[in-house]
Amino acid sequence: MTAPSLLPPAPPPGSPRTVGELRESGWTSRGVRDEVRANLLRLMRSGASAGDRWPGIVGFDDTVLPELERALLAGHDVVMLGERGQGKTRLLRSLAGLLDEWSPHVAGSPLWEDPFQPVLPATRALAEQLGDELPVGWRHRSERYGEKLATPDTSIGDLIGDVDPVRVAEGRSLGDPDTIHFGLLPRTNRGVFAVNELPDLAERIQVGLLNVLEERDLQVRGYALRLPLDVLLVASANPEDYTNRGRIITPLKDRFGAEVRTHYPVDVQAEVDLVTQEAAVGHADVARVPVHLVEVVARWTRLVRDSPSVDSRSGVSARFAVAAVETVAAAADRRAAVLGEDGAVVARAGDLEAAVATLRGKVEFEAGEEGREVEVLAHLLKVATAETFRDRLAGADLGGVLDRVADGEPVEVGDDVRVDDLLARLGAVPGLGALCSRLGVEDAPQPAELASVVEFVLEGLHLTRRLAKDPVGEGRARFSARQRPRAVGEDG
Repeated sequence: MTAPSLLPPAPPPGSPRTVGELRESGWTSRGVRDEVRANLLRLMRSGASAGDRWPGIVGFDDTVLPELERALLAGHDVVMLGERGQGKTRLLRSLAGLLDEWSPHVAGSPLWEDPFQPVLPATRALAEQLGDELPVGWRHRSERYGEKLATPDTSIGDLIGDVDPVRVAEGRSLGDPDTIHFGLLPRTNRGVFAVNELPDLAERIQVGLLNVLEERDLQVRGYALRLPLDVLLVASANPEDYTNRGRIITPLKDRFGAEVRTHYPVDVQAEVDLVTQEAAVGHADVARVPVHLVEVVARWTRLVRDSPSVDSRSGVSARFAVAAVETVAAAADRRAAVLGEDGAVVARAGDLEAAVATLRGKVEFEAGEEGREVEVLAHLLKVATAETFRDRLAGADLGGVLDRVADGEPVEVGDDVRVDDLLARLGAVPGLGALCSRLGVEDAPQPAELASVVEFVLEGLHLTRRLAKDPVGEGRARFSARQRPRAVGEDG
């Protein structure tokens, strides 16, 4: 994978460089809301799917996205409400994709002013002086998105602006607008500005946003300066914080045109798609996690969210599932490296256990569960594995595996069991190809893939009480045929 460049691309060759050239090109001014609306409607009318309109957003096609699109078409500022890890920030950042790819501005302007409608007194004076020779710069859509994580120590100067003492010391009058150092919000003029975790912003600072949202202007330190801003303001908040830890003041809530609620993936497949998209596995030197194990993690995450042992108010982030899959891949990589195995590395069912202790810190448990965190997570992982086994292999012929274990020696698995040893101990298994197909393994599977399938089937048979499983040392377990319970009156 190649890391994305943090530098914006260069403007297209031949782009107008003066106001005169810009006017001759036929470019016309339009507000950022009109820009977003026009581009969104264009995508819809072209037949672009929700996934194409909102790349990287999973599981919101029929719920969140229609609400958000209606708000944008209405030209509303938006606050996104949702538990942690529901993709609120990702969704807000994707709004930049609805802006024009390139936008002209007065070159050197701190507010990226419209070349045809400058707002700063100094820029207007320069425009009158230079006329059509006023220089024009170009800004990529990626530069027109600004973001601030709200923290209690955020000041009005950070967001809106303040007097710059250096400029005053240079001899400028306190009444001169050029002495103002503009904050993050005005510096995103003609773009999208997001405030993450808005309730954490002190209430007196939230007051500073009122004029921006309603009157669309800017006031700094009592200056007789009213600057019309063209900003689409969006924010995110956690519903719990919305009413308890912090709050959005009533006048500010009233000024947001739309409130959109997010949610966790509504079904297992959406959870699998999200984890597959976000987890850094299956490339370069990182072990591959088969889809059936990703599904186990997805079901595990959903069970943890619904567990009465977990504080439902805090939620269980999608990052839990992503980190779990990455931990499973790391466990497989470690096993292969320690054993000196060459070739492809594929995670196995036993690697799932590595995620339990590692991820307990990502879940807020109820007070009465103190000391049982690992036990609760381990139990729910077994339930998720059994559910996936039943769903994936319902109706499959598992007699071949059962017969091999019953007729041969017990099969051992663990961190110190090599792929070749596991497959050799089990031997040729009738019907293994059909099981591979049911678990999404392609034709001509590699030995590591076969070992992953075999270990998952063994674990599933144990969890459905058709095989016995006994620990035989640290990190190793033995699968064997279950002993038939003796009937009353049998000898011995």
